[in-house]
Amino acid sequence: MTAADLRIPADLLPADGRFGSGPSKVPDGRLEGLAATGRSLIGTSHRQPPVKQLVGRVRAGLSELFALPEGYEVVLGNGGSIAFFSLATYALIRERSQQVVYGEFAKKFASEAQAAPWLGDPTIVSAPHGTLAVPVAEESVDVYAWTHNETSTGVMSPVLRPDGATADQLTLVDATSAAGGLPLDVRQSDVYYFAPQKSFASDGGLWVALMSPAAIARAEEIAASGRHIPAFFGLADAIKQSRQDQTVNTPAVATLWLMAEQIDWMNGAGGLDGMVVRTTASSTALYDWAEASSYASPFVAEPAHRSLVVGTIELDPAIDRGVVMDVLRANGIVDVDAYRGVGTNQLRIAMYPSVDAADVTALTQCIDHVVAHL
Repeated sequence: MTAADLRIPADLLPADGRFGSGPSKVPDGRLEGLAATGRSLIGTSHRQPPVKQLVGRVRAGLSELFALPEGYEVVLGNGGSIAFFSLATYALIRERSQQVVYGEFAKKFASEAQAAPWLGDPTIVSAPHGTLAVPVAEESVDVYAWTHNETSTGVMSPVLRPDGATADQLTLVDATSAAGGLPLDVRQSDVYYFAPQKSFASDGGLWVALMSPAAIARAEEIAASGRHIPAFFGLADAIKQSRQDQTVNTPAVATLWLMAEQIDWMNGAGGLDGMVVRTTASSTALYDWAEASSYASPFVAEPAHRSLVVGTIELDPAIDRGVVMDVLRANGIVDVDAYRGVGTNQLRIAMYPSVDAADVTALTQCIDHVVAHL
């Protein structure tokens, strides 16, 4: 018998076996609902009322979910969070940034800042994979940048302005896998930006930013400074267009619709606090199992730094994680592979709000069953 022949008993299987860290699980019924929108939305101009109303629905729903303070705005643009790293080097960093790096996605943003010839070399505050680094007050920077949740490692960070930071120093927080699943006081950030393919149960290709008045003023200042900014990274224009409930370039309307449906569900199920209850239940189930296991352990050693939305589990070296994943996939449990280049023998499990804690518990039982029979 090969590993692919190993069958997991049906009573152990989760009701839904999708645990991918992105693209993430889309709840049942959503795609059918999208199809039912028909010609009224799909295939129509994004400058006309049906799509503009959809963008407005997304913006209003996010304002409610994150309890946006007066003056904060929801801004949208095409390209996803990786594109926003580049955009920030053109449109938000005036001269020099501090980049906090404790995983692969924070590293990507730091690399963009380092490569921009019009900026000074950034300060890099770093920590090894599986541990946390935090920003430190520094007079010579005008931006602090870090991730709320490092998708590659399963480490989460507090969103707090550095002690001693001035009013002219912006905080940029990459929240791609955090937004909607982790606690947040948005007043502690100036730009809290993310994409729809994680907690918002949609597809990628879009960035969304919750921007403070100071961040909006910075974008407008740099746009008027004479710095060359490619049109695709024109943040000041994106702000203007978002105020009209539209994007600069044609968006993926299906992505917006799926995101709007998820936001409505989140707000109707207790808002951000309700979502954190869900992710806390899932992550507690995962980490309690790993700590009690004889062959698995949480990759992040410090409990306070373990993510509620992306859990990384280190397996004993004697266990072939590739075989474990092959068996799980053959039994309908998918996308628990680690991020490339991180960890040695790891599984990575998404626990976004759409994932039920009971399914996380079932996943741990299935892993135990597979390991016991290999």
